[in-house]
Amino acid sequence: VAWEAGKPLSIEEVEVAPPQAMEVRVKILFTALCHTDVYFWEAKGQTPVFPRIFGHEAGGIVESVGEGVTDVAPGDHVLPVFTGECKECRHCKSAESNMCDLLRINTDRGVMISDGKSRFSIDGKPIFHFVGTSTFSEYTVMHVGCVAKINPEAPLDKVCVLSCGISTGLGASINVAKPPKGSTVAIFGLGAVGLAAAEGARIAGASRIIGIDLNANRFEEARKFGCTEFVNPKDHTKPVQEVLAEMTDGGVDRSVECTGNINAMIQAFECVHDGWGVAVLVGVPHKDAEFKTHPMNFLNERTLKGTFFGNFKPRTDLPNVVEMYMKKELEVEKFITHSVTFSEINKAFDLMAKGEGIRCIIRMEH
Repeated sequence: VAWEAGKPLSIEEVEVAPPQAMEVRVKILFTALCHTDVYFWEAKGQTPVFPRIFGHEAGGIVESVGEGVTDVAPGDHVLPVFTGECKECRHCKSAESNMCDLLRINTDRGVMISDGKSRFSIDGKPIFHFVGTSTFSEYTVMHVGCVAKINPEAPLDKVCVLSCGISTGLGASINVAKPPKGSTVAIFGLGAVGLAAAEGARIAGASRIIGIDLNANRFEEARKFGCTEFVNPKDHTKPVQEVLAEMTDGGVDRSVECTGNINAMIQAFECVHDGWGVAVLVGVPHKDAEFKTHPMNFLNERTLKGTFFGNFKPRTDLPNVVEMYMKKELEVEKFITHSVTFSEINKAFDLMAKGEGIRCIIRMEH
C-alpha cells in the first residue's frame, strides 16, 4: 500500500472483496515495476489518489469470477492490462483501434466502474485501485475486459513483462512503424520500451537500428536488442536530426520515440527521410508540451503517427504475443535484469530510481 506520495510502500493485510458483475479476482504470482507506477507514486503533475495499491505489469491465475463473466474461469492463466477491451464499443469493433471507450486507461480513477467502489479495504476503510489493475497485491479485482487469457504453458515469471512496457514498444515497431526488411530505424530512448521497440525492428528485419540516448551506459546492453549503432546527443554540437541525416544519406526510414521528451519527439519526426519516412510517438509528454515543426516537413511526405499500448487489443492480441515468445520468435528473458521478493518491493523502486537494470520481477511468495 502506498499511503502517501513518495513514501516507501508498506506491506499490509488488506481485505479483497469478491468480484462483482463482469469482474474477476486474480491471484497475482509475479508482478514487475514499470516507470508509470513510479511516476504516479511520486504524484508529479497529476491528481494524487492515496492510499493506493499500485502495480500493473503482472501475471496471475483467476481465483473467482463475478456474474456474467464467460471469457475466463477459475484456474485460467492471465495477464492484467492497464487498458481494456470491452469488445462492444466502436473502438473495439474497429480493426484499426485498441482504445476501448469503456476501459481505456484512467489514472485518476481509484474505484471499480460498475459501482464506484473499491474492492480493497483495511478495517473497513477503502484503499484505492490503480489503472484498473493494482497488481502489488496477492489478490486483486479487475474488470474482465482488462484480463487477457494466455497459454497456461507460458512461464508467468517471464511473460508477465508482456502486459505493459515490452508489448508497447514491440507493437510500436511491428504494428505501427512497420519497418520494411533492410530498412534503417532510429530508436529514441533505450529504457524498457525503447529496447522493446528495437527488438520489434530487429524481428521486422531492419538492417540498421540506431539507438539514441543521453546515457551511454545503456549502449552495450542495447546491442542484445538489435541496436547496431548509437548516438549520444551530448557528443554533438549539431541537432540530432542532422547527425542522423548524415549517417543515413538523408534520414532514417522509420523512427520510434520512447522518451516523452518533447524535443526528442520533434527530432524523431524531423530525422525521417522525406518521401517515405514514418515517425511513431510512444512516450507520454508533459501536459503543457507543444509539438512544433515546419509544415513543409509533412508536405515533403513524412508521416507522424502516435500509438497507445503498441496498437495491441489486450484480450485479442496479447495471447499471440505470448505465443511469439513460446515459439522463440521473441526473447523476453533479456528484459528481466533483477528479481526480488514481495517484501523487498521497495528495492525495485530503488533500482529504477538509480536507472539500474531494465525490468525487476517481484515474486509474490512469502
